[in-house]
Amino acid sequence: MLTTPGAGPCSTRVYLCGRVAVERGPCVVRDAALGGAQCRLLLAFLGTRRTRPASRLETVDALWGDTPPPSVEVSLNAVVSKLRAAMRKAGLPPPHGVATESGTFQLMLPDAWFDIEDARTSIDGAEGALRRGDNAGAWSAANVSAVIARQSFLVDEEAPWVVRERETLQRIWRRACIVLSSVSTATGEFQLGIQHADDAWSAEPFDEVACQALMRAHAAAGNRAEALRVFARCRRLFRDELGAEPSDQTAETFLTILRSRS
Repeated sequence: MLTTPGAGPCSTRVYLCGRVAVERGPCVVRDAALGGAQCRLLLAFLGTRRTRPASRLETVDALWGDTPPPSVEVSLNAVVSKLRAAMRKAGLPPPHGVATESGTFQLMLPDAWFDIEDARTSIDGAEGALRRGDNAGAWSAANVSAVIARQSFLVDEEAPWVVRERETLQRIWRRACIVLSSVSTATGEFQLGIQHADDAWSAEPFDEVACQALMRAHAAAGNRAEALRVFARCRRLFRDELGAEPSDQTAETFLTILRSRS
């Protein structure tokens, strides 16, 4: 669907998480107007690696994997043409967002905003702000990252590169949850701190940083016993599943809470 929601600055925004879309000024191109599932897949593939060109072989593999169509060159050229046509609808000038040179493909949107890049840079900024003691800055940046990374990514696709990107987004989301937990705990919002850390730890029980954040949040809320129970669950999981012990950092968090006064 091509929509024109209203006047705005003529900048390009590309959404790869959730509903894939390209927005430029008042125009939004999404769904069928993007040219179909293969065009959406090509946009996402090039968008996740837009700082470097993709070879023809890499692009074919990203689109079709081990089962390329018989006339793969014709099919690939058709997908690129359809994506360019969709970009043209959004008002992008030639080469309409997709450059082809020396057998490679690359998105040419130098001034565009990509949600997936914002998620990555925002979580780095959030963690940096947290280390500096800037709780407000950490909270704001982590929220941006969490909202983007929590969304689905090409839910109907299972190509290896898609799965890897989902895993990366999941890690970004967990990092954002941990920052949100740390800020909440530091500012006295203990239940929020517990909830954010528990979300991250529940999503990946071997994430020790999330476990440590949850222990600290419970302890800060005055529930030292629950903090110690979290460590016991973590240690049991590591022993049962990995035949190993949690890291020294996790053990030190446990000992600090154990030795503290109620």
